[in-house]
Amino acid sequence: MTHLVRFIHPQIGPHPHLGLLADNTVYDVSDVALSLGAWLRSSQGRVAAAIGELETQMPRAASYPASDFAPAPRAGAPHYLAPVDDQEIWAAGVTYEQSRAARQEEAQDGGDIYARVYSAERPELFFKAAGWRVVPPGSAVGIRADASWSVPEPELGVLFNPAMEVVGFAVGNDMSSRDIEGENPLYLPQAKIYNRSCALGVGILLNPATDWPSAEICVRIKRQGTLAFEGAAHTSRIKRSLLELAEYLGRCYSFPEGVLLLTGTGTVPPPDFTLAVGDVIRIEIEGIGELTNLVQLT
Repeated sequence: MTHLVRFIHPQIGPHPHLGLLADNTVYDVSDVALSLGAWLRSSQGRVAAAIGELETQMPRAASYPASDFAPAPRAGAPHYLAPVDDQEIWAAGVTYEQSRAARQEEAQDGGDIYARVYSAERPELFFKAAGWRVVPPGSAVGIRADASWSVPEPELGVLFNPAMEVVGFAVGNDMSSRDIEGENPLYLPQAKIYNRSCALGVGILLNPATDWPSAEICVRIKRQGTLAFEGAAHTSRIKRSLLELAEYLGRCYSFPEGVLLLTGTGTVPPPDFTLAVGDVIRIEIEGIGELTNLVQLT
């Protein structure tokens, strides 16, 4: 597996570099790809070839053992950044039957709106975060200080170039304030968009696919060292096709730097569960990667 990563290494200066993570080694390919946005633009109409060009740089690139990288961002130490820079992060909602049921359960008006969007032709799509706001692995995600019911949403992320061609997949966490959205669906932006509300795993698994990867998505939440919640879902349960979501996302709206789409959650904690400060969230997507974050108040 080859992941496209962004990283900082003190040996080469304070600025972000683009790299490939493969075989427990990080290869610096920033000489041929100055930024993720620049590389995504160059990949239009030739994604497989663009990936191949990056991979051919690995034998001659400066390289660093993955074991040198700190598990959380730390000044003076090699560490990973979130694998996006100037990309927008969007999200799809109610793409799993379990998500539809959970939204109906939390809604104070009975949730008919969620039942309708689940079966509607047009999917629910919403802006989630600017790329610079995305929390990297090992750093802290946030729960709103004015929310009483906060949960993680483990999701498969898909990275598209400006031509809306799939470049690869990532592990994502779409943090959510269920009580705020449940009070009124028009409060969705406040329930979804706040400081530290979006996290992504170490890198983008490069794969120019046109269909969902077959993968289990697992989440485990530990509280004071004890398992507080565990759940799993499978990408085969996503109701809509990958190309369908891409078509609607790119309809009448352009992404000159590319875009990453979080594709919905099929794992929802029970109504009596809410995240607490100090919880540790670990998300794993089979064959793609993992993401671990601490929880803090924001």
